[in-house]
Amino acid sequence: MASAIQKITLSSSRDIPFNKLVLSQANVRRVKSGVSIEELAESIARRGLIQSLHVRPVLDAEGNETGMFEVPAGGRRYRALELLAKQKRLAKTAPVPCVVGDAASGILIDEISLVENIDRAPLHPLDQFRAFQAMRDKSMTEEAIAAAFLVGVNVVKQRLRLASVSPKLLDIYAEDGMTLEMLMAFTVSADHARQEQVWETISAGWQKEPWQIRRMLTETTVRASDKRAVFVGVDAYEAAGGGVLRDLFQSDDGGWLQDVGLLDRLVAEKLKAVADEIAAEGWKWVEATLSIPYGATHGMREITGAPLDMSEAEQATRDALQAEYNRLSEEYESVEELPDEIDQRLGEIEAAMEELDSRPVRYDPAEIAIAGVFVTIDANGKLIVDRGYVRPEDERPVEPTGNDSPEVSDPEAAVPVAPAIQRAVITIGGHAAPAAEDEEEDGIKPLPDRLITELTAHRTLALRDAVASHPHVAMTALLHKLVSDTFLHRPATGALEANVRQVHFTAQADELKDSASAQSVTDRHERWGDHVPADDEALWDWLVALDDDNRMELLAHCVSYGVNALYERPNPYSGSGVSEHGLKVRLAQVDRLARATGLDMVQVGWRPTVGNYLGRVTKARIIEAVREGAGERAAQLIDHMKKGDMAKEAERLLADTGWLPEPLRLTGADGDGTAEPVDQDGGDETLPAFLTDDDDEEEPADVEEDEDAMIAAE
Repeated sequence: MASAIQKITLSSSRDIPFNKLVLSQANVRRVKSGVSIEELAESIARRGLIQSLHVRPVLDAEGNETGMFEVPAGGRRYRALELLAKQKRLAKTAPVPCVVGDAASGILIDEISLVENIDRAPLHPLDQFRAFQAMRDKSMTEEAIAAAFLVGVNVVKQRLRLASVSPKLLDIYAEDGMTLEMLMAFTVSADHARQEQVWETISAGWQKEPWQIRRMLTETTVRASDKRAVFVGVDAYEAAGGGVLRDLFQSDDGGWLQDVGLLDRLVAEKLKAVADEIAAEGWKWVEATLSIPYGATHGMREITGAPLDMSEAEQATRDALQAEYNRLSEEYESVEELPDEIDQRLGEIEAAMEELDSRPVRYDPAEIAIAGVFVTIDANGKLIVDRGYVRPEDERPVEPTGNDSPEVSDPEAAVPVAPAIQRAVITIGGHAAPAAEDEEEDGIKPLPDRLITELTAHRTLALRDAVASHPHVAMTALLHKLVSDTFLHRPATGALEANVRQVHFTAQADELKDSASAQSVTDRHERWGDHVPADDEALWDWLVALDDDNRMELLAHCVSYGVNALYERPNPYSGSGVSEHGLKVRLAQVDRLARATGLDMVQVGWRPTVGNYLGRVTKARIIEAVREGAGERAAQLIDHMKKGDMAKEAERLLADTGWLPEPLRLTGADGDGTAEPVDQDGGDETLPAFLTDDDDEEEPADVEEDEDAMIAAE
């Protein structure tokens, strides 16, 4: 016969006046954790006591109840009620809901206190996110939710953003299929379909880092820090209907602009408005574009204008700023680190003085009529207006002089007349159409000709700067060329055009004109150009008067313009261009100049990016670059990626490694860093592998693999 199951008896509940309660010494909670007593008191004041206290009667020495009750479970609630009573927000005799335990129970009071704290199940974060969302759906504002739970409004926004992720992904998170950090990354985009597509792509592989999720969700957007976005302004972009993706969980530099087409249109419209305003000044042409190539002004004559003088008010402002700057500099001269407010003020003063010193320039109306203006934006989104360039075809014919001058029948006809204001020809530059995306072949293909030319343009410019900084190397190079031509009669031109004729770049990357080498060469040229006389006799006298140091520096600068480190496709069928042997001689001499000047392309600022290398080569070459620069493990991290993602991640991995592609290395160097001799009279003319490309087309900028093939490979 089965025995009957014994039924348990639950403790009774009753309301006990607060002044009849005391905190039990057996309460196990000693260390502060979680919500503070003050916050809990505010919660009770707002919502009431949601959970009862567990108490036991206090017995005297004879075992009789004293009318007082100790609180072994609910100590924090008791202290919160105690705080409210001290603040006179709660009456001392206010009834408190309590569960009264048996004083004679065999269960230790310490056990009651401990189990009350450890038998609770914490709320899953997703339940909190959804609870916030439910309150928001019931018309409770974000500010009201934040005030109710004593948190910042941004915390509420974050929780609501997490709750707005695709329900499918939320279910995966609830089942521990992804981490909270991964869920945070998905909040960058509000497009549920795109979120799910990204998850399907990464879930099949082992690479599921939050940064990868963010990058995939923003790969078709433009950073708010992009020079186009800075130039137009994010506010203007949003006012035109553009959307911005924001990351509430990480610093996002202002977010990502989704509508790239709208952004480009706004940039073109703003450049056009600036060009129209400048055209009204009477210039013959205005060329407005996002990026002006290095050397675009070659062959043009730059006209000079007279800076306008400062007004008395402007000069007084300039003097006051200078006095304040001097005073602050002297006051904090001995301080190792300036206070933030002083450092900020000094920067403001410098900017204000620079603006006052950059005076508007007045040009001759007759020169304006034949000259033009370049309008562009720099890397920081600042508008750059460069006035005063005359194209060769726009130069006025030279007036005949002396006996060749025809007689003028009408004296008034010989008086020059200022040209009327003309309508400038405005050109608005745009991005070139992207190359067609074709499937790439496996393996390491030779580098495309145009890419090699762009890379070697960087090296040529850096080598020019290096040669100009080493006058003795420049002198040796010049003597070497002159002696070779005079005594040896070698046909190969080599790396120095000693006539000297400037070598121009048939292909160049957009960032070339903003490189440190370009800036250094331009600054040096302008510094010398300010002193070089235009008259031939005056030029001779000026050169004679220079001291040896200045003569050497000027010689080095002029010689540097003849440096040619460019790769050109050898042409064996005609007399034009360079032969394969001539190219080999040139590259060997380039190495020699680089060693003599100590040129290091890494030190001059070249870094591999998607635009200048990684997006232009095959996947095999990207992996090879990462393996060489960052190691085998880094290469394994990206070998499963699609071409576009692989190039972007490779740019990050190689950023500070000092890795260089073959055209920027010392091509004639062996393992110990010494150069192999080059037979300039013939012999082995085999070019390096990266120069032996039979395909004259560039690699596509971004190639996506077949989705099924990628999944099968994984």
